[in-house]
Amino acid sequence: MDFKEKTAELIAKELKIPLEQALALLTTPPQGMGDYAFPCFIFAKEKKKSPVELAKEIAGKIKADFFEKVEAKGPYVNFFIAKENLSTQTLKSIFNGELFKTKLGEGKVMVEYSSPNTNKPLHVGHLRNNTLGLAIANLLESTGHNVIKANLINDRGIHICKSMLAYKLFGKERDPIKEKVKPDHFVGEMYVLFNTKLKEDPTLEEKAQSMLKAWEKGDKEIIALWKKMNKWAISGMKETYNTFGTRFDEWFLESDLFKKGDSKKIIEEGLKKKIFQKEDNGAISAILEPELPNKVLLRGDGTSLYATNDLALTQYKFDTFGLDKAIWVVANEQDLYFKQLFKIFEKLERKWAKNCHHLSYGYVSLLGGRMKSREGTVVDADDLINDVKKIALEEIQTRYPDLSKTKSEERALVIALAAIKFYLLKNDSKKDMIFEPEKSISFEGETGPYLQYTYARARSIMRKAKEEGIGVEKLPKADFALLIHEKEKELLTELSKYPQAISRAWEGLSLHPVCHLLLLISEKFNSFYHEVSVLKADNEKEKLARVALVEATTIVLKKGFELIDIEAIEEM
Repeated sequence: MDFKEKTAELIAKELKIPLEQALALLTTPPQGMGDYAFPCFIFAKEKKKSPVELAKEIAGKIKADFFEKVEAKGPYVNFFIAKENLSTQTLKSIFNGELFKTKLGEGKVMVEYSSPNTNKPLHVGHLRNNTLGLAIANLLESTGHNVIKANLINDRGIHICKSMLAYKLFGKERDPIKEKVKPDHFVGEMYVLFNTKLKEDPTLEEKAQSMLKAWEKGDKEIIALWKKMNKWAISGMKETYNTFGTRFDEWFLESDLFKKGDSKKIIEEGLKKKIFQKEDNGAISAILEPELPNKVLLRGDGTSLYATNDLALTQYKFDTFGLDKAIWVVANEQDLYFKQLFKIFEKLERKWAKNCHHLSYGYVSLLGGRMKSREGTVVDADDLINDVKKIALEEIQTRYPDLSKTKSEERALVIALAAIKFYLLKNDSKKDMIFEPEKSISFEGETGPYLQYTYARARSIMRKAKEEGIGVEKLPKADFALLIHEKEKELLTELSKYPQAISRAWEGLSLHPVCHLLLLISEKFNSFYHEVSVLKADNEKEKLARVALVEATTIVLKKGFELIDIEAIEEM
């Protein structure tokens, strides 16, 4: 039973207001003031009563067997859920799986994320993108959608040619494999080298543009160089994806889209419908003014832009996969671009244009400030993962000096990934953020390792319970009504909020509501653990009920971990 929704239904019926409004106003009050509180300010004037009088009236009228009591406190109505109802309903719904059956939508959705360029390795910004993209895909799958996880590799264009030109002119046939350098890092070095040399020789910009023209015309020498460096870049990225746990169902290459030439057909259609226009310099633009700035789709020299191939890919997505919705996970610097892209398809009268969504997120930087790829000041994803892993390894070696080197390394990576992913997800994705490695890896506070530590502590109790003959098969039969301690109720209250957190995450396409609930569950569990004896309870029935509560906590935590792609580990 969703106690909040049931309480809101009673309020809505009494005040004759929409259920959504009652739910929105129903909040969690300070400790000791009930489980839910409802303010009466905005309805008092309409009822021609003071807020205090209205609160007393509502408190006297609303009754249900799942309430321990309902009382007025000033202008608020405070609702106290009966402990036995809370424990029984919540634990039953966890053990039978009902708590996790939150169907909020349906249909086929493609979530495109990561989308790297093959002129440099993945950086910390990609880690936020990858983490958010996969978590959103997991969230949509858990709420009833058929999800396709996609990655578009931007492997052609002027930026790619800059790395290629630097290698051709200054690389001296170097080979990253022979030099034992991660190949995508090597390609990134060439991009930085280009921009360094550009300061000495401004003609390099024109030479890179000429190389792009040659590539688009199929120059064999340029294509061979492109294939070599593309292979280096993509193989290195895939290694990073594998380490970080980033997964995709579909891979798109921008070069493949260019070869198909479907974007040219759309451009011809737009020109014919007079949605696009030819500029004086020969470029083709979409006419979007005055609502939005016009968008150049093809350069005057005939070379393609990112938008050129995005026209073809978007059409291909909906035609080939039968999508009901497409989501692009891309940083907020591209907000205008996606408004323009979607408006173009609206003008082209594509019915699915309204089902395109840009999931915009804020910049991530380190304390040193913003990152700039061309200056070589980007924090590479591999370096950040290794740095955080190193901090985790030091902590593990201090805590568990007898743990083998292999086990320590494996555990350090799992903890490091949890630290990074949770730190990137715990705040609203739309906001800019600063990543602080030392804070992210702390075993205390609002961190991924803290959640893992809580889970491991609970699993330790479950192992001891098993040694005492309490198997998990006995737990659903426990007398949950015995869980009446205040610390038990606090933990149960947070466990019962899982569906609400999922709903809020789904509505905002951001995982921070789930992250914050996991933190609250962990906080309440650790408080319960310190104040309530589980395995030394007064009697066997009480012990069984408390062990059931511990097991239920591990189930909910693990479900949450799966959404945000954090590994639940048995021991820290």
